Amino acid sequence: MSKRIGIVCYPTVGGSGVVATELGIFLAEQQYEVHFISTTMPFRLKRLYPNIYFHEVEVANYPVFKHPPYDLSLANKIAEVVDREQLDIIHAHYAVPHAICSLFAKQMAKRDVKIVTTLHGTDITVLGIDDSLQNMIRFAIEQSDAVTAVSESLKTQTQDVFETDTDIQVVHNFIDSEERIPAYDEDLKRRLGINMDEKVVIHISNFRKVKRVDQVVEAFSKVRDHVQSTLLLVGDGPEYSKVRQKVIDLKLQDDVIFLGRQDNIQDLLKISDVKLLLSEKESFGLVLLEAMSQGVPCVGTKVGGIPEVIDDGVNGFICPLGDLDCVSDKVVNLLTDESLWNKLSSQSKDIVEQQFQTEQIVKQYESVYDRVLE
Repeated sequence: MSKRIGIVCYPTVGGSGVVATELGIFLAEQQYEVHFISTTMPFRLKRLYPNIYFHEVEVANYPVFKHPPYDLSLANKIAEVVDREQLDIIHAHYAVPHAICSLFAKQMAKRDVKIVTTLHGTDITVLGIDDSLQNMIRFAIEQSDAVTAVSESLKTQTQDVFETDTDIQVVHNFIDSEERIPAYDEDLKRRLGINMDEKVVIHISNFRKVKRVDQVVEAFSKVRDHVQSTLLLVGDGPEYSKVRQKVIDLKLQDDVIFLGRQDNIQDLLKISDVKLLLSEKESFGLVLLEAMSQGVPCVGTKVGGIPEVIDDGVNGFICPLGDLDCVSDKVVNLLTDESLWNKLSSQSKDIVEQQFQTEQIVKQYESVYDRVLE
């Protein structure tokens, strides 16, 4: 009998939501029964799968509550689905709130269910430094039946911050090879107003302060002094207006294109030459894999899990945080040395194929499921 897995995740654009959804799709293709529990349909579920089910969390809005009690509604829905669908495992993506709600649901449910928690970063790197939440996050980690982290860096940080000896297994993020075969849009460059012989640098993020998008613009300004190029900024978020002003201050309006949030970025990566990720905190960096899968070399900062994805000098370059001269030098080298670019582009694809493919990563999750059910 196939296992029944409940996946609790955020449904929107972001690394954790992408990985959780792709994991569920692949498990369903391996004959697992998969139940997504979230506020809305995960955005990557674009077609019907006969053994994937979606359970909507409806948040009650009572006048007595200043803020709608999402966590209580989620816990109640998880317990309901566990009993009705006879789930074997709840896979919670993020310790807070999803693992906490899953543990609460386990207490309410009539059926025993195992809790697997995957740490993605924000629950540790941001919430973990809040003293008022530390006990709750530690409880989620220590009471889960199994815990995974998306990078060695995040595992180490978790154990240090929470002083826990809980066994945490590193299971890296992955990319689905089936998502990497879009037809090449030969006309896209022209429609974006970019000359065919012009180089393209791309940055994709949620424009939070931690992503340092303003430094991406500053580094590009230095690159632009040496190479005719365009910067594509993909995404939206709280720093969007600040970044736009930075572009104006540096007089780069004709060289920077703001594209807003895009669900399908493969076509944009196809016309890009270098991917920049200059975050001050980054547990993994799924966008790096997406770029590498298209043969786009990456330049990133030496923080968090980024060096676990970018092998310096092999498939891209690593620079110290805030060293924009290093960043611009590496980008200029890639844009002006065709031999170097071709070498790193080829090696980028090879590393994705060898280390970050769906099949091998999902097998690691399956081994976790088998272990907690024994």
